[in-house]
Parts: sequence; structure tokens; C-alpha cells
Amino acid sequence: MKRQKADIPQGTLDLLILKTLALEPMHGLGLTRRIQQITRGTFRVSIGSIFPALHRMKEAGWLTSAWGVSLNNRKAKYYRLTTAGRKQLKAEQQNWERITTAVTQVLETT
Repeated sequence: MKRQKADIPQGTLDLLILKTLALEPMHGLGLTRRIQQITRGTFRVSIGSIFPALHRMKEAGWLTSAWGVSLNNRKAKYYRLTTAGRKQLKAEQQNWERITTAVTQVLETT
């Protein structure tokens, strides 16, 4: 059965980006592909969404970046988590768990 594409719930893009970068440093296009791969196509992050988010997170001090060469031999900016980014990831994960627990409680109410 083919998975349907779903909109990323508002406020979760940072969590998806931070978690994906915790796995390994990546460039923007690689991030969009990796998120799509991990979610088996459920979430497709557009380039128009990823780069403003990366810029905002870099300005917040959660990420650093450096130029490198991609697998297809093109110049690309690679992003990696900072210590502050790892702390933010933990905070985002805790918040996500709190929200999903609350939604589950509502859904299970009879």
C-alpha cells in the first residue's frame, strides 16, 4: 500500500531537522531527501521551507555550517549541530512527547 504524503504538523520542522542532523552533518537537499526517506515518503520538506529554517537555526546558534563537496561532486553547505543545538533537540523531543501524550489522552477518552 502506497503511503500518502502528509503535511508536517506546524512547529515540528525544527525537530525533524535537528534530529536528522544529529545522525550526521548534511547539506540542505540531503536533509530533505533523508527526512523523506526516514518517513517513507510521508513527509516531503520543500527546499523553500528547509533553507529558511536552516538559516534561522544557524542564527539561533543551534547549527554551524561549512562548505564541502556533495556526492555528485558539487559545492554544498553542510550543517552540523552545535552543543546548543543538541540541547534544543532534547527540549524539542520532550515537548513533542508532552504534546503527543496529551493528544493520545484526548483520543482515548470515551
